[in-house]
Amino acid sequence: MRIVIAGGHGRIALRLERLLSARGDEVAGIIRTLEQGDDLRAAGAEPVLLDLESALVEEVAAHLQGADAAVFAAGAGPGSGAARKDTVDRGAAVLFADAAVRARVRRFLVVSSMGADPAHQGDEVFDAYLRAKGEADAYITRQEALDWTILRPGALTDEPGTGLVRMEAHTGRGSVPRDDVAAVLAELVDTPATAGLTLELISGSTPVSVAVKSVAGN
Repeated sequence: MRIVIAGGHGRIALRLERLLSARGDEVAGIIRTLEQGDDLRAAGAEPVLLDLESALVEEVAAHLQGADAAVFAAGAGPGSGAARKDTVDRGAAVLFADAAVRARVRRFLVVSSMGADPAHQGDEVFDAYLRAKGEADAYITRQEALDWTILRPGALTDEPGTGLVRMEAHTGRGSVPRDDVAAVLAELVDTPATAGLTLELISGSTPVSVAVKSVAGN
């Protein structure tokens, strides 16, 4: 498969790129600066220099041509204000979805957040983040040309992955290593039977492959 990842230098994305390239997939990661390219190449991915805050949909679609799947794993990141939560966590996700539709890439995964809700209340930056994520998710779920799956992890950690998770429509609060989020995404990419599902993810007792098969109805 050829898979294009938005936010290619993110901590989940780099892990996902390693997993996908190790199993023989062709991976491209969209990055904002040339300096990030070496890290992507080390992970087995092709770096694509493109700013999703300023790019046109046609530019993004050109990089998605011929892809089998697209993964939105971008985020404004810690230390960014409410304005960038809107331009990246909402705006870039919407742009990436529109570009996937234009490029006729049906399989579309989103790394969202537990608690994402367009109606979330509050004036703090994290409140703006949850609203932005929720608005992006709501937009993507309305795209009939996409076989979308939205993954909403709990609190992310850099602890080593265990390969054991709990993934359901609603799991309740919890944490999950980024290693395990990446492992779940790698399974979801080629499990189109999970299309149309919004799934929460935390650490648990079920092996990743079994958890994905379970939500896919297998």
